[in-house]
Amino acid sequence: MPVSEVFLSVQGEGVHAGTPSIFVRTYYCNLTCTWCDTKFTWMDQNTSKPGINYDPLTHDQLMKKVLEYHPCKHLVLTGGEPLLHQRVLAPLLSSLKRSGFFIEVETNGTIAPSPETIEYVDCFNVSPKIANSLVDERLRIRPESLPPFVKSEKAWFKFVICNDEDLSQVEDLISRFAIPRERVLLMPEGIDAPTLLERSRWLVGICMQKGFRFSPRLHILLFGNKKGT
Repeated sequence: MPVSEVFLSVQGEGVHAGTPSIFVRTYYCNLTCTWCDTKFTWMDQNTSKPGINYDPLTHDQLMKKVLEYHPCKHLVLTGGEPLLHQRVLAPLLSSLKRSGFFIEVETNGTIAPSPETIEYVDCFNVSPKIANSLVDERLRIRPESLPPFVKSEKAWFKFVICNDEDLSQVEDLISRFAIPRERVLLMPEGIDAPTLLERSRWLVGICMQKGFRFSPRLHILLFGNKKGT
């Protein structure tokens, strides 16, 4: 499996924000969001090089890396888009569960999870992209992919928010896909502390008005916008 990085940090976003976690970041993504802070995972198969852009790790090699961070048992599979690799990920997820890990998967929601993935994963952090990503809607919203996450009852839906105009799109997606409002998180867009703090103060008020959860970006506030955090 192509792996960009493996590291220990705290979960910076979502319902488990602040939890010490082992991050496994896969390589390759099927979207190109304008504000993405992990663009180093984007390069396609024709231009990326193993050993330079990513490490092609076997199941045993990846398990060894993860277990080096003992006693942490909270794993976050992120990307890129990790569900591009879910067929080869299944044995790893199975091994992690047998070893007592709590498994989160961060995904853009464009690829439906397989039954095996749903079985092994404890929490899906699904982040459907809205127009502020500057990605064509036909690519970023897949009507066949979001319902399985809703049905699983393991998913939380996190939306990146820049301004008031984004909120109507969130409401539309909630309505179209019957997303439970109590499982919706709004997160400010930003890759520096001043921007995040300014948008957070505004967005917290919106969350209180509309009954959504607020998601911080703790890793940016604590460590800045850099790899390995």
